[in-house]
Order: sequence, then C-alpha cells, then structure tokens
Amino acid sequence: MGEPNSDPIDAIANQWRRERPDLDLEAMGILGRLGRLMVRGEQLINAVFAEHGLQRGEFDVLAALRRSGDPYELNPSVLADTLMLSRAGMTGRLDRLESAGLVRRVADAGDRRAIRVALTEPGRDLVDKVVTAHTENETAMLSVLSPADRRDLDRIGRILLGSWESRL
Repeated sequence: MGEPNSDPIDAIANQWRRERPDLDLEAMGILGRLGRLMVRGEQLINAVFAEHGLQRGEFDVLAALRRSGDPYELNPSVLADTLMLSRAGMTGRLDRLESAGLVRRVADAGDRRAIRVALTEPGRDLVDKVVTAHTENETAMLSVLSPADRRDLDRIGRILLGSWESRL
C-alpha cells in the first residue's frame, strides 16, 4: 500500500493499473471508497440501534411515527410507502414492535374498517432516546472533517444523488 493515506482501494487500483494501464481508475477509487464508507457507516449506525435492542428497520418505523407529529399515528400503507417497504415487510416489523409494546394497532376513527399504527408511550420514550444517541453517533462519525469539509461533502452528495436518481 506504500504511500501515506493509502487504503485497500489503492491496492485494488494498483493491481488494475498493472494489468490494464489503459483504464481511467479515478471513478473506481472514489466509488470504491464511497462503498466502503457505506458499509462501515452502517456498521457504526446499526451498533447504536442494537445497544437499544432495535434493528435499523424497527428504528425507522418508530422514527417515522415520531416525526409524523401528535398523535404519532399513521396508516400502515402510508408508513410502508414512507419507508419504501413492501406491505409484508411492514407487517413483520409492526408485529415485532407491537409485541415489544412500542406500537399498537388502533381502529381508524374515520374508517372503522381501517387501522392505524400508533406509537405507545414506551415507544416514544425509546425513539427519543435512540434518536439522540443516533444523531450524536453520526456527528462523531463526521467529526474528523472540518465544518467546511462537511459542507462540501453535503453539497457534492446532493449533486451526485440528484444526477443518479434522474438516471433511474
């Protein structure tokens, strides 16, 4: 790996340079690092949820309900759409969260045939505690960057995301 600040992505790029010196490998290096950042970032983020007895998807449900505002209730279909999740996947998460006493299914006041998912008081207390730990963790993860670097990273991320999403 040789040079200062080199990483496993450099080793891969150096192997390709040796075998295929005709290739432009700049994008491979950048995207390879972004991929590793996502994997490592997910590990660091998921560790916080696990400390509180939650999986990422369960936190996402609790957080969506909490963000929805008082009375912290949503239709299961709206919740699934918000989280880009299948109805079956949502049912499994809701079953686990309901068994843990963190959410409850209640009849929709406007349509007795429909149900809504409501955040319970223990669910609200837990999500408030976890979101605090989560945001502190994310802040710590980026603390090696200066404020200007964080702004630049955010700006570049927005540009790339907008471009890539328009291609799909």
